[in-house]
Amino acid sequence: MANPNIVNVTSIYGNTSYLVPANTAATLWSALTPSANSVNKINNIVVSNVTASAVAVTVAINSANNGSGTSYDIAYQVSVPANASLIVVDKTTSIYVGEAQSIVATVGTGSALELTASYETLT
Repeated sequence: MANPNIVNVTSIYGNTSYLVPANTAATLWSALTPSANSVNKINNIVVSNVTASAVAVTVAINSANNGSGTSYDIAYQVSVPANASLIVVDKTTSIYVGEAQSIVATVGTGSALELTASYETLT
């Protein structure tokens, strides 16, 4: 598993991904795990609460793909108010996800939060 040298990037592809965790178990955001010999630069993650009640969210980067390994919280049990949005990551706090890492989201109420990420795949 290589970590590509991003100084010698040959291509950059802009992407947007969506995730709506159906239950309260940790949910792997598989689209944010890059393919071999690439890295994803996460430019933003926005969490929108589409219900009339506050709902907690945890977003973490894991030290292994498939949601495995050690979990390092980016946002931990943050309450998203009813009918509101939370910016978890933005351009000033962007993160890189390597092919041996993964992003996982855990919500307090299934199907209550919609997560959107804008990211670049660098190869």
